[in-house]
Amino acid sequence: MNIRVSNNLVGDSRFYDCRGPFTLSQIATAVRGKAALSDRQMFGVAPLHTANESDVSFINSRRYLPALLKTGAGAVIVSPALEHDVPLSASLIVCADPDEAWAIASALFHPKRLDTPGIHASANVALDATVHATAEVGAFACIESGAEVGPNCCVESYAHIGHGVSLGADCRVGTHASVSYALLGQRVRIFPGVRIGQDGFGFSVTPAGFVSAPQLGRVIIEDDVEIGANTTIDRGSVGDTIIGAGSRIDNLVQIGHNVRLGRCCVIVAQVGIAGSTVLEDFVRVGGQAALAGHLRVGIGVQIGAQAGLISNAPAHSVLLGSPAQSRHEFFRQVAVLKRLARRSRQSREIGWG
Repeated sequence: MNIRVSNNLVGDSRFYDCRGPFTLSQIATAVRGKAALSDRQMFGVAPLHTANESDVSFINSRRYLPALLKTGAGAVIVSPALEHDVPLSASLIVCADPDEAWAIASALFHPKRLDTPGIHASANVALDATVHATAEVGAFACIESGAEVGPNCCVESYAHIGHGVSLGADCRVGTHASVSYALLGQRVRIFPGVRIGQDGFGFSVTPAGFVSAPQLGRVIIEDDVEIGANTTIDRGSVGDTIIGAGSRIDNLVQIGHNVRLGRCCVIVAQVGIAGSTVLEDFVRVGGQAALAGHLRVGIGVQIGAQAGLISNAPAHSVLLGSPAQSRHEFFRQVAVLKRLARRSRQSREIGWG
């Protein structure tokens, strides 16, 4: 089997829809920017270091100026602060937010594949389930009694939608994902292998052993949420587990029962959040961090990778380490340890220790 490998190949047509070419004027209009050479045609997008004269690229930080100076890109999306650093060989598309503009330009050349409305013959859909005429249900998917699948939704192959679950408009449930005891808003994206609504980790300890407590809550997922592959979100025990609007949850995250996320939280891979902890709006949690149960994390808090949070966090604080502490205290302790280590080494070298 011959596989074509090219550094410039972005958006392999075997996997992605490919559109274009587009003129600089069309691209600038789409990204709400300004372009000087409006009739020049572009055929694709690529990063600075692999782009050629037919590609659009972008820069969002001075850290990448060396790559910008060497780029072969035909056009570069750039902020006003960096437009004078772009080589003369590249045309300019000047935008206030190059990151957002890059996302829009990439989607212009490689739009999302359109779903095909209808229910696959092999899917198992309960007679009293409601599937909108514009929705797509893939091969071997299962939609149980009383479930509702809204307009323009896609339930991919082998996905499972449990009894009474509701999907708002434009939701997408990935292959082999399962959703139970849950109500989803609009434009929710659930990636493959996600588990939503299973029992939480709740039990009583008795002299005879463990007694599991019934988990009687739900999972409420608000609009515009994305949940990464193989993440698990337990339903509430007596209240609800809530994922706030606009939040982004990475792959392999564990969210316990009764956890509440505010709006636009970002939870990175392998984070674990124990039951009944509340994260207010715009909280960011780095990879592999762990949050104990029954905590409150204030608005805008940032928790570093591999941190261990065991107490409440005030709004807008930046926390590092395990146990987690303020950034300034963490780095002060690191500096002290480095000085002690250096003194110990010097003492050994001169024979004092």
